[in-house]
Amino acid sequence: MTIYVSLDSAAKALGADDIARALQDRAAARGIDIRLVRTGSRGMIWLEPLVEISRDGGPRVAHGPVTADQIDALLDGTAPNLGPTEDIPFLARQTRLTFARCGITDPLSMDDYIAHGGLTGLRRALEMTAAEIVEETKTSGLRGRGGAGFPTGIKWDTVRQAQADQKYIVCNADEGDSGTFADRMIMEGDPLSLIEGMVIAGLATHATKGFVYIRSEYPDAIAVMDRAIRIAREHGLLGHSLLGSSHAFDMEIRVGAGAYVCGEETSLLNSLEGKRGVVRAKPPLPALEGAFGKPTVVNNVLSLATIPVIFEKGAQHYADFGLGRSRGTMPIQIAGNVRHGGLFETAFGLPLGDLVNDIGGGTASGRPVKAVQVGGPLGAYFAPHQFDTPFGYEDFDQAGGLIGHAGITVFDDTADMGALARFAMEFCAVESCGKCTPCRIGAVRGVETIDRIRAGDTAATDLLTDLCDTMTSGSLCALGGFTPYPVMSALRLFPQDFGTTKEAAE
Repeated sequence: MTIYVSLDSAAKALGADDIARALQDRAAARGIDIRLVRTGSRGMIWLEPLVEISRDGGPRVAHGPVTADQIDALLDGTAPNLGPTEDIPFLARQTRLTFARCGITDPLSMDDYIAHGGLTGLRRALEMTAAEIVEETKTSGLRGRGGAGFPTGIKWDTVRQAQADQKYIVCNADEGDSGTFADRMIMEGDPLSLIEGMVIAGLATHATKGFVYIRSEYPDAIAVMDRAIRIAREHGLLGHSLLGSSHAFDMEIRVGAGAYVCGEETSLLNSLEGKRGVVRAKPPLPALEGAFGKPTVVNNVLSLATIPVIFEKGAQHYADFGLGRSRGTMPIQIAGNVRHGGLFETAFGLPLGDLVNDIGGGTASGRPVKAVQVGGPLGAYFAPHQFDTPFGYEDFDQAGGLIGHAGITVFDDTADMGALARFAMEFCAVESCGKCTPCRIGAVRGVETIDRIRAGDTAATDLLTDLCDTMTSGSLCALGGFTPYPVMSALRLFPQDFGTTKEAAE
């Protein structure tokens, strides 16, 4: 009997470690021979602790959420189950490319990784020139998964053509947006895919050194990534000779100090260098003068972890999924007041309403959905009448929103949207690095102005609109530039929560 229990942080927070220990202890006491494998998460957080059991080499059967009093029944095969894990509708409806191995393999087993397609992409890339690797990446249509959606291949090509004695690959793992957890899930559940993606990026750009900048609030991810890097070195995935070739690449982890603004690439680079995490003015772009003044690729975890599957299956295979200029799949994180919270990877194009009501199952409270915020704390709110918006970069932009890191936070009809708009401004005021006036001062004035509106000064709505326009146009980075998205969308869609009218809000 092989038993699979997740080591993911969310699963552990819900008791997975206790269940794993209880299974081992009880099996030993009863003389039952089991093999316990700690995997990444399947992403069905509402079912954690999820226990999967394979008997005599058969399919994995899912049980969850498991409680301590079910241990004996699990070992006996009499516990209630959810059927084969792969048949659970939430999982069966997904197109898993980036997360294909997550929840299936032992994250720290190179044998497991290779058996499930790992290193196939790198071996192919090693037979290509840097220009060919870049072209393959461009053909795939892969765009940055961290927020801006910039084409990955174009960024790589800029670094490839830059002249320098040293170049760097920097992975932005400072996943600070509320309601997002995909980066953490990859680092804890399939870290070798991130490493392989960074190595391929190094081959494409002639970079020989990489850094993974991880937020300090992710101790489990830091520990797993640290062990994965050591394992990668032992197996020749990192070092002076990549898989026996003449190419070299090595990497290390840098831990953030807790600043939300360090999710912005130039602030991250300052922090990585040991400086204060403040935004740099651009130009120069990091692709030309990045880490330590050298040409640098800065990509999100999901972008880099998707590279191996693109090179394993071919760029066109990946590009065949998606909608318009939004190619491939997106791991969408469903959170907030929702029945089925978790990670759902699917091709671009699924309507927002399907993700909220069908996949997510509506609100956990059972009350009507009032609003959904897409893209973290800087994302716009969408009301139910906008739920036919397809999940794609351009589609959300046209609807006045942004995909960002693809976090969806659901609110029911008890939510006070005026208070949530105020929180967005307050959040910006607290997290601002202070480099530019529109963000540093504008956010403080924004809190004050929203308080005036909610106190009955409806004429202040024009002032709030002007302030948001200034922040959008004048801020150095997305923190100040995108804070108006949740504020103005809340004011436009839910003026009654500000004590004003739709006409005044517009």
